[in-house]
Amino acid sequence: MQEHEQAISAYAEYLSRPVYEVAADLESYARLLRKWQKVQNLVSRETLDAVWTRHFADSLQVLKLLRPTDRLIVDMGSGGGFPALPLAIALKGVLVKFVLVEPNGRKVSFLRTVARELGLAVTVESRRSNELDSRETGAVDVITARALASLNELCAMARPLFGPQTRAIFHKGREHLEELAESRLVWDHDVVILPSDTDPNGVLLELSNLSLKNR
Repeated sequence: MQEHEQAISAYAEYLSRPVYEVAADLESYARLLRKWQKVQNLVSRETLDAVWTRHFADSLQVLKLLRPTDRLIVDMGSGGGFPALPLAIALKGVLVKFVLVEPNGRKVSFLRTVARELGLAVTVESRRSNELDSRETGAVDVITARALASLNELCAMARPLFGPQTRAIFHKGREHLEELAESRLVWDHDVVILPSDTDPNGVLLELSNLSLKNR
């Protein structure tokens, strides 16, 4: 098995295609990332050489939390495309649609280029996350975000997209307990905390039943 395939083999059971096919698409994505990074800061330069673990595997761990009934995933503040584009690559050919929300014009161009060249079921919205709601998108199953904002702010951005079935899956770091405590002053939500596969100090927070706290 190739080194890059090993980086994602832990998620093989969740992929829609053989590992080598997914790895080939991810390698194409990595090439585009390196090319565009020269003119647009898509990821930190320190992590570019570790893209397979720091970005791809870190994104793909969300697959473990997806359900067979999930059909629409909205990614807020997509930036360089994480976690949404690796997930779209992993689920290529499955009836799952991704909406990526990103206000930066150059990053929007990058995201659309990757989606077009890899044939992904992705729509890119060139706007801020708080400018989109479920009346436009339809029923949202999952909302994702990575390195975007505090949990309190993420809840505010995500609330207009929430329906009864919606879950939010957020990558968070070592301060997640403090962020949870802060968010609970404003928001009611159920939360499941899962340790990150790639960051010893990181977690995935899975939120459901999100609503503004009655005052």
